[in-house]
Amino acid sequence: MPELRLKTVEMHTGGEPVRIVVEGYPTIEGESLLDKRRFARDHLDHLRRLLVFEPRGHFDMYGALLVEPDLPEADLGVLFMHNEGYSTMCGHAVIALGRYAVDRRLVTPREPETEVRIQCPCGLVTAHVEVHGGRSGQVRFESVSAFAHTLDATVEVPGHGPVTLDIGYGGAFYALLPAVAFNLDLRRAHTRDLVDAASAVSEAVKAQVPLSHPDDPELAFLYGTILTDGRGDDPSSPSANICVFADRQVDRSPTGSGVTARMALLHRKGLVGPGVARTFESVTGSRFEAKILHETSCGPNAAVVVEVSGRAHYTGEATFIHEDEDEIGRGFLLR
Repeated sequence: MPELRLKTVEMHTGGEPVRIVVEGYPTIEGESLLDKRRFARDHLDHLRRLLVFEPRGHFDMYGALLVEPDLPEADLGVLFMHNEGYSTMCGHAVIALGRYAVDRRLVTPREPETEVRIQCPCGLVTAHVEVHGGRSGQVRFESVSAFAHTLDATVEVPGHGPVTLDIGYGGAFYALLPAVAFNLDLRRAHTRDLVDAASAVSEAVKAQVPLSHPDDPELAFLYGTILTDGRGDDPSSPSANICVFADRQVDRSPTGSGVTARMALLHRKGLVGPGVARTFESVTGSRFEAKILHETSCGPNAAVVVEVSGRAHYTGEATFIHEDEDEIGRGFLLR
């Protein structure tokens, strides 16, 4: 009775799961991390479905697969997995991986803070992990160059008519607009209603707004839509948002790459400058703090580097198996 065996470490950041694969995957081939992402998608996608889908996962499961980096300065490389495929950036997973790298001695721990350089498909992200008495804690990471792609675009959303939105890049592209555009109160509306609205926006943007990225055309896709409470310019209280990405997947955290994109848009609008912090809150009540470290450029785009801070926690370890004759166990989703 042949069986496949995969071992994972389970974590969450603000309620958003991070299933870190530590053993059982075959070698991921490719010279660059984007090459490895393509290889995993084209040749090993059955393993993503095995780990992310039911009966081992669920519709909103998220995974991280450690791979060899191609940047000499990187401590580790990672591919991100979700219900639709493979992301180019994931801030909540970077926060978890920072702790994991310190605790598993993938880097040498140093107090009071240990640097972990993580190569993501979008580029190198540097995490700084608090270490006290040998224990890891809060993590902050420096984003890749983030920028405002489009401001005040009008998009026709079926069933809702024209809506005005912004598009920002924070390692992945997001459409952003206040939930009130759909007569929804972000803090009181049913999650399903928010998901329906955000998903409709994503489909409309994909059909109507061409995206581009100066580093690689493979980065130029809309990852999701973020509905906000419209209060990101108010430093006195947290701004709430919900990120709906991939195939209607809901982020339980404030979304690290989404917060990065929000800060880039706020900077472009002149609402926040370098060194000024903002706090963002998710549907679970978890919070990330973000601030702009400095201004930079990304090809022809004026850009910023954003620091995002949060906390991840361990939830367990697992050994998953798959018996060869178990067809249902190869992975399925019920919506």
